[in-house]
Amino acid sequence: MRIVRVNLEERAYDIHIGMDAALGEAIAGQGVSRALIVSDSNVDRLYGEAWEAKLRGRRIAASRAVVPAGEESKNLRTVEELCGKAVDAGLDRGSAIVALGGGMIGDLAGFVAGAYMRGIGLLQVPTSLLAMVDSSIGGKTGVNLAAGKNLVGVFHQPMEVVADLRTLGTLPEREYVSGLAEVVKYGVIGDAGIFDLIESSAARLLKREPGLLEEVVARCCEIKAEIVATDERESGARALLNFGHTLGHGLEKALGYGRWLHGEAVSVGMVFAAEVSIACRGLPRECGERLRRLLEAIGLPTGVAAARPELRWSDLRAAMTADKKRRGASLRWVLVERLGSAVFGCEAPDRVLAEAFARLGTT
Repeated sequence: MRIVRVNLEERAYDIHIGMDAALGEAIAGQGVSRALIVSDSNVDRLYGEAWEAKLRGRRIAASRAVVPAGEESKNLRTVEELCGKAVDAGLDRGSAIVALGGGMIGDLAGFVAGAYMRGIGLLQVPTSLLAMVDSSIGGKTGVNLAAGKNLVGVFHQPMEVVADLRTLGTLPEREYVSGLAEVVKYGVIGDAGIFDLIESSAARLLKREPGLLEEVVARCCEIKAEIVATDERESGARALLNFGHTLGHGLEKALGYGRWLHGEAVSVGMVFAAEVSIACRGLPRECGERLRRLLEAIGLPTGVAAARPELRWSDLRAAMTADKKRRGASLRWVLVERLGSAVFGCEAPDRVLAEAFARLGTT
């Protein structure tokens, strides 16, 4: 098992990564005696009872709350329902929420933990690849509005993250592949070496080889931990983590939430951002093509024609108007100068954006 430290002074915490990764001592060290496990209907069936037993084994009174699986549950109505469950479970300021599941659950349960009684403890237990390398780390929580994704939320750091790679064995293939988009992202923005490793080991990653998975997940967590430690509240460098997400979030909205998984939309968003980077930041075209080929080899989409051939750039541009990264009428982009080196806060002419959209693939 590997341990990655997120250095945030008094809010610092560990990420435990490995097959059968164990719960650390943070929850006991902070005197938690009562917890509510929040998961979705799929994950609770697989792991809810086991995690309830783990907590009870630590002399923590544990109960479970289950929401329907799917992005549709990530809304304020569900937050209110879960806060009611927390009251029923007797949670007080010294209690904790356990987010057991993928990115949707981590965002939703994390927001509940940050809002309930103005903030109680949070244990992130990610069960999807996307959540392990990205959404469970860094304290960003939130829910969706009709106007856009993650528009309501708080920063609320967990006490600990437990990334048990064995749970990836029950993850559906499409969900697993979707998570690989975020893995590729880290190679593009922060480490050309990990990009090379993913590129040369794509077939093995698709087979979910444990040793390789541990190496890759741990490196992704290290990159995110380093960025979060320098910019906890996304006032600067943390925006690098949004590579591919501006267009990705717009696609999720334009296509209808649930039609594409998050990683699938981000995959297309990264190809788009690479095209804009070629035009605006001098990224060599071969680097953009390497990214496109890798995403296709993994099984991720690189264009929107197959999903919605009639989608126009004007439709997508309108869908991005509520994006959190917008400043006034301008969208801000994370662009790449070379693999492993990205720049945040970039603007691009509408003409360049429209031309980049036109060059997206058909797959």
